[in-house]
Amino acid sequence: MRGVVQGVGFRPFVWRLARSHGIAGWVLNTGDGVEIHVEGDPRTLDAFATALEREAPVAARVDRIDASAVLPHAPAAFEIRHSAGAARPTAGISPDLAVCDACLRELRDPADRRFGYPCINCTECGPRYSIMLGLPYDRPRTTMHEWPMCSECAAEYANPADRRFHAQPVACPRCGPGYVLRGIAGSDAGDPVAAAAALLRGGRILAVKGLGGYHLACDGSNAAAVEALRTRKFRKERPFALLARDLPTAKRLVRLERGAEAVLTGVARPIVLAPALIELPGVAPDSDELGVMLPSTPLHHLLFDAGAPPVLVLTSGNRSGEPIAFEDSDAAARLTGIADAFLVGDRPIARRMDDSVVRPPVVLRRARGLAPGVVARIPTARPLLGVGADLKNAVVLVVGGEAVASQHIGDLDHALAREAFATAIDDLLEMYDVDRSALMVAHDAHPGYVSSAYGLDLPAAAHHAVQHHRAHVASVLAEQGMLDEPVIGIALDGTGWGDDGTIWGCELFTGSVAGGLVRAAHLLPAVLPGGDAAARWPVQAAAGFLAQTDTAPAAGEAPFELPERYARAAELVTKDVRCFPTTSAGRLFDTAAALLGFTREITYEGQAAVWLEHLAHAGGPAEPYPMPYAAGVLDYRPLLAALLADRRAGRDRGTVARAFHGGLAAGLAAAVLALHHGTGIATVVLSGGVFQNELLSRELRTRLAPAGLRIWSNRAVPPNDGGIALGQVALAAFAV
Repeated sequence: MRGVVQGVGFRPFVWRLARSHGIAGWVLNTGDGVEIHVEGDPRTLDAFATALEREAPVAARVDRIDASAVLPHAPAAFEIRHSAGAARPTAGISPDLAVCDACLRELRDPADRRFGYPCINCTECGPRYSIMLGLPYDRPRTTMHEWPMCSECAAEYANPADRRFHAQPVACPRCGPGYVLRGIAGSDAGDPVAAAAALLRGGRILAVKGLGGYHLACDGSNAAAVEALRTRKFRKERPFALLARDLPTAKRLVRLERGAEAVLTGVARPIVLAPALIELPGVAPDSDELGVMLPSTPLHHLLFDAGAPPVLVLTSGNRSGEPIAFEDSDAAARLTGIADAFLVGDRPIARRMDDSVVRPPVVLRRARGLAPGVVARIPTARPLLGVGADLKNAVVLVVGGEAVASQHIGDLDHALAREAFATAIDDLLEMYDVDRSALMVAHDAHPGYVSSAYGLDLPAAAHHAVQHHRAHVASVLAEQGMLDEPVIGIALDGTGWGDDGTIWGCELFTGSVAGGLVRAAHLLPAVLPGGDAAARWPVQAAAGFLAQTDTAPAAGEAPFELPERYARAAELVTKDVRCFPTTSAGRLFDTAAALLGFTREITYEGQAAVWLEHLAHAGGPAEPYPMPYAAGVLDYRPLLAALLADRRAGRDRGTVARAFHGGLAAGLAAAVLALHHGTGIATVVLSGGVFQNELLSRELRTRLAPAGLRIWSNRAVPPNDGGIALGQVALAAFAV
């Protein structure tokens, strides 16, 4: 059995199933998965094999069953045998799992010996990858090796009929790790969870050690506490995530549309982005959505049971821009001054893990509960490593043809993130015992990327550069297993190194992963005055785009109110000083946002575009602005000219923002249809961070629908740069 079949209660499930069918044999973990030997009559064996897939544990994922006939050994019964290693492991690694209902019942049962125990778990729930030190997944290869089991836990661990049979983190209050509260005078005494809940009720900020690192928590309905958290964390405007006590509470916060509730309540317990039903001051400025999650650990449930506010802000334990703190000493050093107290668990975390983020059905950040995981199959026998990009970094390792995606690592401009990046690569290479003499490393073509430099320094048989936007398109095709299929691929984002050394960002390709992707169309080039600074200041990007039009506003002209920075950037364009050619869709969004009032510096990536989409949702239906397509070029100049005219005429800003989205969608649709008619290709792929914009995606799909084209976008990996590594390995697999 191949897939995620270790650490999820699979062997005891097989044991019980075999006994119920009257079958003799054995089951054991190997480096490749779970090996099962069964003997019986053909009809019984067929029924057993069918039940293996149909009744597998909820946290398991069976990717493949390789079955063959063997000589009988005539075993007396069915047994669970000790794990066996493999020359090179390929077994799926289980992500961390949310606490199950059976453990929750024991947690709340005063008669149970694990009543109130914050580290309760069984084979169907609890920490996995965050405590794993190696494969196969057994207790000595986890951070739980420090805690010998008491006699009762050992008996459960050894009993195949018990829910905790070979549950590697199994423990109880007598023999396992616990929690303490630190940082408040006298807080070390008494019940730390009850004391922590009282602090949250009182408006304090708490650092809480979770499965993959520390969170910062406060009362989500206490505006003063939320503002204090923003100030101390230096998180100016980026939305906070919320932890809701239970599903009814979550449903009062957001509208859970089709599929969203299943994702919210699933074993991964990600943050789910959904339309907001209420406004909580300071939680999600300028956004129509709230990010909500349900309790994933026993500790979360205990905090709510002890009277914590029913809606908590729960955000990564860091200062903005830094990776999440996961080691106790680092958390104490970095979070002191932000948190009023620390709720600290004894069990070490092997690796940092942020919360996953999903806007169903699209994964926007693949981390706790979802990573690591197989996201595609690449037809190659050689191991491949994709090191990703420098923003929203994640890496992908292909072993045995299976592409395993790491957890979200983050932006590599921070030293701690670079350390986490190197550790994630080492983890995967070591756990899967990769033969580096055969390894190919795929990296971004940008010569200045940290990830590229690191990848080039890795010992390997070969290194292969992959253009950024081709990787975006290839990531979708890899997910779908369509590596040979010709497509029209659209990649929209903020920045990517182009074949010609300029900054790309609105690119259309034709071709396939196997045969190559050819740049077929793009945005009319503009310039970015000041380079990277134009990505932080929308008015600076606006100066570069508006210089291509005949009606650019002057600094201070009403109603634009563009600041002096805009005038200085326009002067750079006039003098052609530090100006860089670009076809960036992200900077076009920034330009529109600046003209509609977003004239300050952004405080997180994509903020101006998020603000613009929020504004557009408030506007009514609008005729799209013109964005003509001809000879492989999308011309944004008529679009901006129409936007400028409407602003000067005093048209409602929301309506203008809506017309901008419609115009871009119409222009892209015209380009796709022209390429479709010219090539006969009927499959369209959408990827890149700009396609996180739901309004643009919906408008584009609506315009393409009458043509009957098949449209695919990312699902398993993010459309943003978190999915780049998958595209890299897919294209590298076909490199000569």
